[in-house]
Amino acid sequence: MSCSHKAPRHVIGVSQCSEDIWRHKQNAELIMGTYAHENVELKFAAAYDSDARQVQQIDSLLDAGIDLLIVAPNQVATITPAIDRAYDRGIPVIVFDRKTSSNKYTAYIGADNHEMGRMMGDYIAGQLKGHGRVLEIMGLRGSSPAIERHEGFVEALSHYPDIHLVASLQGDWTEESAVEAINKYDGVLSDIDFVFGQNDRMAVGARKALAARSGQHASASVPQFCGIDGLPGKGGGIECVVDGTLAASCIYPTRGDEVLQLAIDILEGRPYDKEIMLNTALVTPDNAWVLQMENGELVRQTQQVNQLHLMADNYLQQLSTQRTINWLAGGIILLLLLLITLFYLYHLKKISIQRERVVNNLWNLEPATEEPAAADDASSLPQPSSEEPAQQPAAQQDEPAEDATVDSVTSSLFISRFKEAVEARLADSDLSIEELAADMSLSRVQLYRKVKNITGSSPVELLRTARLNRGYQLLLTTDKTISEVAYAVGFTAPSYFTKCFKDEFGMLPGDVRTQ
Repeated sequence: MSCSHKAPRHVIGVSQCSEDIWRHKQNAELIMGTYAHENVELKFAAAYDSDARQVQQIDSLLDAGIDLLIVAPNQVATITPAIDRAYDRGIPVIVFDRKTSSNKYTAYIGADNHEMGRMMGDYIAGQLKGHGRVLEIMGLRGSSPAIERHEGFVEALSHYPDIHLVASLQGDWTEESAVEAINKYDGVLSDIDFVFGQNDRMAVGARKALAARSGQHASASVPQFCGIDGLPGKGGGIECVVDGTLAASCIYPTRGDEVLQLAIDILEGRPYDKEIMLNTALVTPDNAWVLQMENGELVRQTQQVNQLHLMADNYLQQLSTQRTINWLAGGIILLLLLLITLFYLYHLKKISIQRERVVNNLWNLEPATEEPAAADDASSLPQPSSEEPAQQPAAQQDEPAEDATVDSVTSSLFISRFKEAVEARLADSDLSIEELAADMSLSRVQLYRKVKNITGSSPVELLRTARLNRGYQLLLTTDKTISEVAYAVGFTAPSYFTKCFKDEFGMLPGDVRTQ
């Protein structure tokens, strides 16, 4: 899988339990991870959800002389003996995504499935305000994600006595299995309020099946749906949240590049953690469009890196047949190609970090490190004029200062209220900070102090950021002119919108569509 045509220094077997878009993405990341390492060969095998096939494939990989095994067990109990055989033969084993029932493995890397189930249970309870009827569609029986996500989900719902889990139907991670499970269920499903699919595909399948049922029952309520995976791209969970097919999803990270790096660290004797838990995050309509945009850029950069790698391979093939080439010049070209590749990999890492930050906070808020110096001059919307804080009325200057240590939960709720107030009136070009403060039953000075103390930014700065982000989205997803977009997000002058846009994103509004 590397650019080199020498004998591979490390041969790594990858045993995938199934073949789906989540594993396609991870396999692509594993391959890309080899670009930064010399002489690494990957041998892939997919079991297509068959225990017997995966056991046979693991034994075949061992007989082929691999140096390390990366495996996602189809089911906990049935695949464990094959994994144990690899470990007993002295082959390092990385278990990822799903777990084994034995302690015979070198390292485990994956997300906390129990926590994801609990997260989705709490989300559903919040959306239903503690009252309602819920249906669960489970993944493959006996697989560790299905077991742990169910346990976390049930644990979360146990704190809400007025939420009733009607049934936990058995699927196998596919959309078709969810449709079949619902069609076979002989109970009443016409009054379901929310459906939790243990992955996005089953949530979409449940939506289709229940929609067909509701056509037969005019009085049936329309439930909401959520899943897990949060994949980018066409038909992925992020797009499903953007277009309203799902109310929410949860990002289940693939991180094939990190899995590959862990394998290299083990093979080359570098320190590593035996248990590595990957971070996850909730995808909702508030942040889905931003994630979709960021992932589009990530895909574009990935394609460029792959193209560059292909060019390097083609060059090496030509080099091997042209013995008269100047080897010094060839070495310089290879060095330049390597430097360009490393630059793109570094850029991809920066995009990934930015994406993780956006997941948790659409407005990119950072905790304040200093006390606010003065009240914000927030009497009007962003205009081409100074934003220096104005003098406070004497009566307001006598108000007690905000406590420097703000309770994190209270702060989060306050900022959520502020964001809702801003987004509700984002297109109002006459909106003033006094009006926002009044909407939140605060004085202008109180609003400034609380926002500044929590975020380190002024209300005016956050308002401008929200408008520019919405403008970026409209430029990407609509055919509105730049002037129409400027007015739609509350700017009174397209020229000022253009200036602020360039300051924020480093490009002109027109460049968004041309790139």
